[in-house]
This record gives sequence, C-alpha cells and structure tokens, in this order.
Amino acid sequence: MKNLVLVFVLSFLFSSQSLAQTVWIDELDLSTMETGWGNVHARKSVDGNPLTIGGQKFERGVGTHAVSTFMINIGGKGKRFSASVGVDDETGDKSSVVFYVLADKKVLWQSGVMKKGDAPKRVDVDVQTMKVLGLLVTDAGDGIDYDHADWCDAKIELVAPRTKAQLTVRPFASTPYVLTPRPPDVPRINGAKIFGVRPGNPILYTISATGKRPMKFAAKNLPKGLTLDEITGRITGTLDKRGEYVVTLIAMNAAGQSELELRIVSGDNISLTPPLGWNSWNCWAEAVDDAKVRAAADAMVKSGLVNHGWTYINIDDCWMVKPDSKDPVLGGLPRDSNGMINSNGKFPDMKALSEYVHSKGLKLGIYSGPGPQTCAGFTASYNHEEQDAQRFGEWGIDYLKYDWCSYSQVAKDRSLPELKTPYAVMRAALDKAPRDIVYSLCQYGWGNVWEWGAEVGGNCWRTTGDIVDTWSSMAGIGFKQAGHEKYAGPGHWNDPDMLVVGRVGWGPQLHPTRLTPDEQYTHISLWCLLSAPLLIGCDMSTLDDFTLGLLNNDEVLAINQDPLGRQARQLSNDNVRQIWVKDMEDGSKAVGLFYADDGKRTPVEYFSPWTKKVKMKMTLRGADLGINGKFRVRDVWRQKDVGVFEKETQTAVPYHGVVLLRVWEIEKTVKSEE
Repeated sequence: MKNLVLVFVLSFLFSSQSLAQTVWIDELDLSTMETGWGNVHARKSVDGNPLTIGGQKFERGVGTHAVSTFMINIGGKGKRFSASVGVDDETGDKSSVVFYVLADKKVLWQSGVMKKGDAPKRVDVDVQTMKVLGLLVTDAGDGIDYDHADWCDAKIELVAPRTKAQLTVRPFASTPYVLTPRPPDVPRINGAKIFGVRPGNPILYTISATGKRPMKFAAKNLPKGLTLDEITGRITGTLDKRGEYVVTLIAMNAAGQSELELRIVSGDNISLTPPLGWNSWNCWAEAVDDAKVRAAADAMVKSGLVNHGWTYINIDDCWMVKPDSKDPVLGGLPRDSNGMINSNGKFPDMKALSEYVHSKGLKLGIYSGPGPQTCAGFTASYNHEEQDAQRFGEWGIDYLKYDWCSYSQVAKDRSLPELKTPYAVMRAALDKAPRDIVYSLCQYGWGNVWEWGAEVGGNCWRTTGDIVDTWSSMAGIGFKQAGHEKYAGPGHWNDPDMLVVGRVGWGPQLHPTRLTPDEQYTHISLWCLLSAPLLIGCDMSTLDDFTLGLLNNDEVLAINQDPLGRQARQLSNDNVRQIWVKDMEDGSKAVGLFYADDGKRTPVEYFSPWTKKVKMKMTLRGADLGINGKFRVRDVWRQKDVGVFEKETQTAVPYHGVVLLRVWEIEKTVKSEE
C-alpha cells in the first residue's frame, strides 16, 4: 500500500512539473510591444547592440525605448515574473526612465528613476491568479530623448503551459475609417492661392485640380514671360520684374468648370506656403536609388496627389559617393577635378532624374550637410558649398535639406555663432545659383533655431529630433510646438519633421505605421494647423485608401496652405484635452480639438485595453475664439457643415484622436457676403 501511495505522489509531482513552463519575454511576439523610438529587439538593445546595463552584459532580454508598453495574457496560470532592468549603456547621459510591472490594473513593482550607468535593478514578483501582465517604461517626466531601456533576463514562470498565441495581447486600436469624401466630377482647383518666385529664375507651377479627366486649363492675366500648357496645366517661364500678379486660373471638363485666383509674387521670398511633398528617408533610408525616386514621382501622379497640391519629390541621404567604400556602387571619386560633387552608382544621371520628375509637373529635392560627411557617412559639402550649390542648380534641384551631422567635428561648440555660420555659408552659395531652391535647415532645434532660422536665410528649419511612428514620438514632437508660432510665416516655417503614415521602415523592410488610425488623423491635423512642411515618409506605391484619404483632403490641406501663413497657437491644455487655433486669411478660425492624453497618466492609463478610453466630450466656446455672438462650424475632415451655435458647442473626440473644425463668426460672414 505504501508503495502505491509513493508511486501516486511521484507521478503527481512529475505531471505537475511537466505542466510548468518558463516563458522568456524575448521569445514572444514583440510586434505588440510599443516603443517610443526605434524598433524593439529581442536579445539586443534598441540600437541593435548587445544588452548592457551599468557595465553588466546580458544574453537574453528585450531592448526598447520609452515610452514602452507590453501586455501579456497569462490567464491566471502565472507564478512569478522576474527580470533585471535599466538604461542601456549605449545611450546618452540625458536618459531617465522608470520601469513598472503591473497586473490586472495594479502596480506590482516600480524601479524609481533610473539613468545611464545605474546598476541593473532586479524584479521578482508574484503573479499568481493574475490574468494580464503589463510591462511599462515611462520617460520619468522629462521627454523620451535617449531613453533606451532594457528588460534583461525577463521571464515568466507559469504553472501550466500556454501557447505564444494565448499569451499575445494586441493593443487597442480603432479600425481604419475614411472621412475624406471623394471629389466631384466637376473641376475643383486646389492648392495654395499664392506662389513666390525670384526675378529671373525659372518657374514650374502645376495647377492642381480634381475632377473628371480629360481636363483643359486656361489663365487670365498671365504676366509676360509665362506660358500655360492647356493640357497639363503647367505654368513655365520667368518673370524679370518684381511685383504681384493676380492671375485667374480656370479648369474645364465635360462636367463644368471652376476658377481660382492665384497671386504670383515676384520678389525675394519663395515658399510662401509650406512645402508639400515626399521624402525618401522614412521608407528607404540607405536603400534609396534612382528607380525608387522615379517610382515615387509616378505614384504622386497615379494616386492623384499631384491634383491636391503635392509637389516635391525629395531624395534624402545616401545619393553621394561614400568615401573609402569598397562597394563599387557606393564608392568612387567623391568629386571631379573641378571639385564638383558626384552621385554614386545608384544615381547614374541626376540631371536626367530631375528632368523626369519635372516632366510629371513635380519638383526634385536633394540632401547634403555642412560637415565633411553626411549622417550616413557619405560625401557632404564642407569647403565645397559654392560648387555644390552650382551643381544643384545645373541638375535642376528645387529643394535642399541641409543636415548638421558631422559639422560637430568642425564647430568649436554649440554657441549661436557656430550654429548659424554653416547655414549662412550655404545660403550665400545658393543665392548665386540661378534657381529657386527651397532651403531646409536640419539641426534638430539646437540653439532655438526657430528664433534665427529666417536670419540665415532658411525657408524652414527642424525644431526637433527625428520622428518615428509611435504616439510618444509624434505627439511628443507635435504638441511641444506651442510658443513657436511667432517665428513662422510666409517663406519661413517651423518644421517638426516628416509624416509617418502609411508603410514606413527606414530601409528596404517596411511595416505599416504603428500609429493607430485616430493617431494618424491627429498627426495630419496637427501638422496642418502648425503650418508645417508636409513631407510624406512612406512608400507611395503602396498607398491604401485610408492613407490616401489622409493626404488628399483639400479642406484639411487648405488649412496648411492658407496664404496668411499663421501657425496655430495652443488655446488650452489640461494634460488630457488640448485645443489649438489657427487664424485664417478669410477671418475664420481653424480649430483642432485633441484628446491628447499627453503623458500625465497613471501607469494603468498607459494600457488602453485596460482603460478602454474611446471618446471624450470636449467643449468649444466662441468667447475663447474672440466670438461673442453666433458662429458657424464645419467639420473639415468630413467636409460637412455641423451647424450654427451660440456661445458654445460640444463634440466627442476619439482617444488620441481629433475633431478638426473651421469656425466663422456669423456677423462677419454676412458682411463679407454683402
């Protein structure tokens, strides 16, 4: 009998142990882990290096970046969760993060503020009976810059096996929904109502118009020196005299015709409205080549975006020769015998590429920097500024992004004179090129560039570091533009970086943006209110209906392209709801109501599947807009009038989403009609 009992006990223990399971976090589906910058890596840091915290190396774990969330469905089968956490040694000294372990809406453990060099902290918590485990890294309240965070040796001990699919929790995200109505068959001329040129420089202006094709174009009062192609709608030529010319543009098809008044301003300023276009970096990065740029131009036309005012096709880094490269495609002579810069084998004929883009009615942009090398290690413009500007003019370039990068090796420090000097040098060089080239300064907001970017001749300037396709990055950049509005205006724009909608990836491997549909509406709405340059960062050859609807709403784009050139100001912010207001040329207000939830959150509130935040009521008061009587409201995304209100109106705003409105004071509307 005793032997039978012993056999039973041993078999029970053996069966229990066989049911037990250890799950390493780095073996799970990490695509469900949100990261505030870069990409999550199994067994590597966010930059792809070995995991190292405080000088201690780890073989296993996950490298991420604040703000980061990860939910795991342990289904009441858990026993313990353990890990060693800290800031990865690869990052800068400004890093500061806080790690949290939560389960079933409760905080089980937190690290306190951790910085680079701190020894790893050990987590070991009981998760018995818990259903959902949450791993959170926050930015410690000072922004996400340099916040590289590692969950090392992270594992869950389970009392019963669960498959990886059972452990996966997909974050809450709304289903894509298209708000933009299809344009009618009747012609509708879109785009900016003002266009700046410098006397004597060649003009290429494409009338952007939606409607049924075929379509013909005409223009009344077109000044001497300019001609219009009635089939393509392209205006070309030169203006020798300074002045403002008011031209009536006409588009005609079988369904009807429409007219739009365009002001052509011949003077010292160009880029009188923010540039609209595409940039290669956020999808192709170093994989960019001639074929991909041509494909982007083709897609801009085929998708119809050219009919909504999108103009620029911009090549970012990696088109030049890479010094000392053994790759026959990238290597070679950086410059010819006259010091003129050469393109690498991926771009065999830059002038031919420019002509191809121009033949589509579009414009071509390029990239360089004031240092010896670009950010990716290719030839830059140091000590060759005039030759490069001349070369860009010969090639037919229309836009230059000028990126600081290796100029840090040249500059004595980051004092204002040192920050300004290289940009002023290239400005002087560009002024000698007989061509209008939009000049985009890129030095990440150092020295409050918005205060002096116009002084050194910039048409736009980056106010921030690089954007990535996460809420933490996009919202952290966009909503921090408050206060910069007094430095923006026609010909000089604050630039919070490129658009991260569609399929992005910073290389040949692309993925759908990690922004939810609501977050993407916020992204486009906020950038339009900010009068920011709009540069699409995705592979345009794979645009879906949702992404296209984000980019071809003419009433939304009209907010960005308004001739008054005002940047929106932040009207209110209670750390959850924000209202931004932009003054428009016709006296109306463009208003963005954002359910932003900008970081002042409890740890639980970072996990939307737990909080299930869907919509929040927001109130817009006429008095806050300077309106004392009745006002008319239009939903801009839906292109639909909402109604007439007195004193205030309420609307429901989706989580991390926006309601974008145009508001007219009734009395002023009546007077203008009279």
